[in-house]
Amino acid sequence: MLAEELIVVDAASPLWNNARPLLDIALKIEQQNGSYTWHGWQKESINAFMQGLPAHCALIAGVWQEDVAQQQESLWLGCVLEVREGVVCSIRTFAAFEDAGLPPTTQLEPGFAHAQELLSLTKSLIAPVAWALFTDKTTWDEWLLTDNDVEQHIDKGQLLASFSQQGRCVLLGSQVSQHRHHL
Repeated sequence: MLAEELIVVDAASPLWNNARPLLDIALKIEQQNGSYTWHGWQKESINAFMQGLPAHCALIAGVWQEDVAQQQESLWLGCVLEVREGVVCSIRTFAAFEDAGLPPTTQLEPGFAHAQELLSLTKSLIAPVAWALFTDKTTWDEWLLTDNDVEQHIDKGQLLASFSQQGRCVLLGSQVSQHRHHL
């Protein structure tokens, strides 16, 4: 799931503060045996997803959090994973694209224009985007943390597909149309 020599491109970015715990969780899942489950996430299903990706691709996650006091949304998590042969070999936040022309992360909005710009920059600088998820923090937390108390396994792809159908998130990338029925 993770390369032995994982490259973190911009660890000084403020966005890294919210990406780091996710990396810690991925490391924990990877180091456990196959029966370990973290909020419905299992090593076997994650590896199956990763092995189903193109040989060289990117995964994008953009999560916005609403600031009720200021009546605006701000980017809470923005990261790009570079994947080679089913293994994450580098991680960077959206801030790494600012030198290439992306607006500062404080100005990114959860709209189509910035999403399209991120996909284009990722494709030209890293690899074609297999999957890109853009959503709000509430939906992200529900997807990440939903657990099935009965079976210990929940189909996170199906859950994400249902959120997409409900309009709670946007999925983009080369793999979306090929796997629309079972994400």
